[in-house]
Amino acid sequence: MSEDSATGPPGTGTDRTRCRGASGILWRVAAGLLLAASVTYNDWLLQFWVQTGLDQRDSYVSEAFAADQPHRVLFSMVELVTAAAVIAGAGLVLAALPQGSSPIGWWALVAFGACSVADVALPMRCAPSREAGCPADNLAHTMTSGLVHLALFTSMASFFLFADSAPEGGCSAGRWARWLLPVSMAAAISSVGPYIGRPGGQGIAQRIHLLTVSLWFWLLAAELLRERQRT
Repeated sequence: MSEDSATGPPGTGTDRTRCRGASGILWRVAAGLLLAASVTYNDWLLQFWVQTGLDQRDSYVSEAFAADQPHRVLFSMVELVTAAAVIAGAGLVLAALPQGSSPIGWWALVAFGACSVADVALPMRCAPSREAGCPADNLAHTMTSGLVHLALFTSMASFFLFADSAPEGGCSAGRWARWLLPVSMAAAISSVGPYIGRPGGQGIAQRIHLLTVSLWFWLLAAELLRERQRT
């Protein structure tokens, strides 16, 4: 999926999002990595089998790998594997794109993966949903989480903003992003209750957001596979 330069002046950043580019094994490998990430990004599902003591309704997923939690190594590793899959998948697409492309959406996914690694490297100190006196606003972790969200929304926005003006109507992932982005943003915003003194239900909102992220990875992977079949 490339974002080929339009007829605007050089350096203006005016791109047309398309799903055309190099073909071959890179497409399939990149798609496989993104499909894997779409599953592992929802590592909160592990909490149905691994007893963390966290309430799915009222806990952040990152509490499972907080510094004082018993299963932090397991959940940290899943997060890191997911980040590596996203970085590698997006990197393969970037390597295969034709010269002259401006693949903002894919670079945003690389940034997403890098910020996810930082999120694990700077974990919450404790689990605020179950530990009295544990602050929800761990500054370093909050900043890295915010950057993860920013990179994700940039990726979605990059694809959908130019989908209508792209040759042949753009890619379907870009068209779906028009609807997925506001849902994902609304869910993410709804999860900030503890930061404004209104805890409760943030776990549900965050998990809905994580499902939208997985759907985004799936849409990108599906588009790569369709492009592979065309070439």
